[in-house]
Amino acid sequence: MRFTATHDPLTTLWNRGVILELLERELVRSHREQVSTAILLGDVDHFKNVSDTHGHLAGDEVLRETPRRLLGSVRSYDFVGRYGGEEFLIVLNNCKPAYGFARAEEIRKAIGRHPVQTPTGAVPVTMSLGLLLSQEWGLRPAEVLHREVDAALSAAKEAGRNCVKVARPEEATADHIPPPREPVQERR
Repeated sequence: MRFTATHDPLTTLWNRGVILELLERELVRSHREQVSTAILLGDVDHFKNVSDTHGHLAGDEVLRETPRRLLGSVRSYDFVGRYGGEEFLIVLNNCKPAYGFARAEEIRKAIGRHPVQTPTGAVPVTMSLGLLLSQEWGLRPAEVLHREVDAALSAAKEAGRNCVKVARPEEATADHIPPPREPVQERR
């Protein structure tokens, strides 16, 4: 029952609630230890076309194979979860900022390296990725980082898909980032 409550039934990855909780914990840990966490939000490109052209069984096979490739591209202590639909959240723990983009590119290439074999034949699959490196953002709420990595994913889609776009703090708009919270004063 615990597995069912924490994992996505189709992909067997962490479900959305668990992957977001793991991300929040990792962000706290990485800030405390002054290391960086790479947050990637990936979307299978043109997934609706896969289901429409090859059928839902082929779409399901793509959604089972994509996590295998994701898990084969990360370290055993990184986290991968199904964020929703054909979107996946990847958390690369203790990822040095200098290597974040290269790691995202390796993951992107692993997804598209070979077509996925389905009951209706081989289906080419690619992935667009948004990347955010926590060390560049300071101590910001996880919700803000979610929005920013999602915006980077949207930029990857707008750039033609099958690429990685990086969220940069200087590109964030003021309406995306809430003002810093005032420290709570103790009353005596």
